[in-house]
Amino acid sequence: MSDRSRHLIGLLLGAEEDWPQAFEALLQRVGPVTIDGHEHEFGSRRLTIEPFDLNDPVRVGLVIDRLAYWYYHPREWLKKAALMNGTYLLNSPFTFQSMEKHSAYCAMLRLGLKIPRTVLVPYKNPVDNVRWAYTSATYNRPFDLDAIAADLGYPLYMKPFDGGGWRGVSRINNPDDLHRAYDESGEMLMHLQATIEYDKFARALSIGAETMVMDFRPDEPMHNRYAVSHDFLSPAAGHEAVAISRIVNAFFGWEFNSCEMLVQGDSVHPIDYANACPDVAVTSLHYYFPWALSALVKWSVFCLATGRRSSVDLHTDRYFEIADDPSLDYDAKLNAYLALADEHFETTKYREWCDAHLGDFDLRVRDWVAGPDFARILQETVAATYPPHEQDKFMAHFKGLTDLWVADQAG
Repeated sequence: MSDRSRHLIGLLLGAEEDWPQAFEALLQRVGPVTIDGHEHEFGSRRLTIEPFDLNDPVRVGLVIDRLAYWYYHPREWLKKAALMNGTYLLNSPFTFQSMEKHSAYCAMLRLGLKIPRTVLVPYKNPVDNVRWAYTSATYNRPFDLDAIAADLGYPLYMKPFDGGGWRGVSRINNPDDLHRAYDESGEMLMHLQATIEYDKFARALSIGAETMVMDFRPDEPMHNRYAVSHDFLSPAAGHEAVAISRIVNAFFGWEFNSCEMLVQGDSVHPIDYANACPDVAVTSLHYYFPWALSALVKWSVFCLATGRRSSVDLHTDRYFEIADDPSLDYDAKLNAYLALADEHFETTKYREWCDAHLGDFDLRVRDWVAGPDFARILQETVAATYPPHEQDKFMAHFKGLTDLWVADQAG
């Protein structure tokens, strides 16, 4: 009888029910994976929050974290699990805590990516600290908010330096908008960011070594923001969008992240790429939901079965050496960064491993999405999301889009 390992995946969840149920159902369809005579089995459990001794053992080998970016108790448990028990984390709380959007902008500017001009302005309202008055009176210099905005050019955007989920984001068309948004920012620390004329707004969701670049329409209602457009970017822009997403993730050690980009012709301008809890709701992704869950299952299984190790070391000097090489133009640097990213994610090994050990898994995913279990999850999600008089309309909307995905896979 072959040796056997039982791997447990922990789900650290907030208020989500749709994708966790889908993940659990699809993980059951992986079945045992045998590598060199050693059999690997996979299961999952939803993690609870309770007191923990720093020496407590950790049963789960990998955690998909959707909570710790705002709930600090489980965040500290994740750090303990990674540092003391070697638990693999999607995503790293170490870098998401310290490398919020501001740091991500700085790092990618250092690499030469086309980030729109961005200015960090001081708090509008005093922070809650008894030393604020003295520090402000002594060291805070007066500044002209209107002059900064005029220099960046209208329209522009005001958004928190560490925001997420479009929290506090305002489009600024004129000085009245500027002052109203700044007054409302309160104790949030805000960026002012220039925008550019663009043809397409792209959002790329990356899970491990896989990336899906989607045609995103931010002005539409949430259920209609992701257009099913397979060739909405030129080949050059599509390659650059994928490359930027993977480079960002490899640089920071993120493995479950989304990246937003403004695309003008073949030129790609990243504007938001630090999302500790990227959107994977079926009512948002619809057509792309099965891909996302399939990628999440496959990457989790690959990491556990191959013994992949995570690290808090970022190795940024390798990227900066490329950035500082005067012999390389932008495209050459991007390709060199991408090579480092593919090395980090073991992209070739991952694809070959999935072909060898999960060859029919995509077919199992397709059959499951076409079956009654997925229909039940979709119905429950629609019922929990929309008022009764709108549920039939939205059920037909999302079922039609996921049925289209099923048909496309069959084709």
